[in-house]
Amino acid sequence: MCSVYDTVEFEKLGIPSTTIITSAFKKAADFQFRGKGMQGHPYVVLPHPVSNLQPAQMRELTLQYVDEAASHLKS
Repeated sequence: MCSVYDTVEFEKLGIPSTTIITSAFKKAADFQFRGKGMQGHPYVVLPHPVSNLQPAQMRELTLQYVDEAASHLKS
């Protein structure tokens, strides 16, 4: 998982990257991408919170978003 900053830096190097956040951080991610000149860059938004999930629940949630994350790496 990359932060917005990491995603921006990787993309500048031509390395496809995506940011994975929870819904609580959507406004912050939008603000940061806009500030870095990458407004509208796609990222994956998981439901918030995830810190209370058991490992099996986290795996199930991850599997629901893996295709979306992978699609960002191909575009």
